[in-house]
Amino acid sequence: MQQAGVSRVEPGPPPGTMKAVRFYAYGPPEVLQVEDADVPAVGDDDVLIRVRAAAVNPLDWHGMRGAPYFARLQMGLSRPKVNALGNDVAGCVEAVGKNVTEFRPGDEVYGGSGVPLKARSASFAEYAVFPQDAMILKKPAGLTFEQAAAVSQGAISALQGLRDKGRVRPGHKVLINGAAGGVGTMAVQIAKALGAEVTGVCSTPNVELVRSLGADHVIDYTKQDYTRTGKRYDIVFDLVANRTITENRRVLARKGVFVEAAPFEGLWLGPVIGMLKVVLLSLVVPQRLLFFLARARKADLAALGELIESGRIRPVIDRTYPLDRISEAVGYVERGHAKGKVVITV
Repeated sequence: MQQAGVSRVEPGPPPGTMKAVRFYAYGPPEVLQVEDADVPAVGDDDVLIRVRAAAVNPLDWHGMRGAPYFARLQMGLSRPKVNALGNDVAGCVEAVGKNVTEFRPGDEVYGGSGVPLKARSASFAEYAVFPQDAMILKKPAGLTFEQAAAVSQGAISALQGLRDKGRVRPGHKVLINGAAGGVGTMAVQIAKALGAEVTGVCSTPNVELVRSLGADHVIDYTKQDYTRTGKRYDIVFDLVANRTITENRRVLARKGVFVEAAPFEGLWLGPVIGMLKVVLLSLVVPQRLLFFLARARKADLAALGELIESGRIRPVIDRTYPLDRISEAVGYVERGHAKGKVVITV
């Protein structure tokens, strides 16, 4: 893998076509295919990135499946309106529009688009275009492209969920349910960076990983139910939703905060029912109960970059796949057992 700081070839004019992932019907990972596509045009305020790596996220397989079904009102009822995938990206700036001042060709960058609404910003491709005010920044020194691609969406979710929603402060006791996943591995480290005492919940094979990330305590859910330990926490950050809200309240301090950023369960309404339950119950209990979806914010990516450069957090990569094995990579993430992030190399 290429390290930051090594010599690089200066970019030239991009070719007219590129390899890119496309799909034309909702379905299993086999609907994804790599084909020739036009390199996206660069507008006056745009940055063209030669993609070197891109992380796979749950949003990718949800888009591939067209699930939950209510989301098809935006994505397309019978077939996808946008037939490309990929949010998180790391690569080199190939070209910039005439109004762009923050970047220049040759810059090594990373970040993402949140949810891509246009194929031109989808990162499972050789090239992607982003407006210069998108969540794109220069890559932290010392990170490979693969590591940089593994930061964006998972770390943003962890940062906003803990710092903004959970309001974690030094000395708080924080429990993270799903501590070995793409968000969870970052959440353990960010909670520690915020000064918390951290308990991570994971399966047996991941106990040592979670402990190595700085967790003060690790609960193996195959051996112990964290909702029945008798311990109380100031913040419960739930990334799995395998326990009810009532069960989670059992381990919350009286003025504690429950933050759910769990997968979109349910084919029809996805997170809607869960959101309603959280909102309604929060009206009648002393704890703060929150359902949370992360937002792409450049300032938050910058804050994460500072934590990375200081050595306080690091991305965790489970596996890497080449672009032509995209179906295998997305299928692996969909099964829900990835340790940290899965990254596509381009």
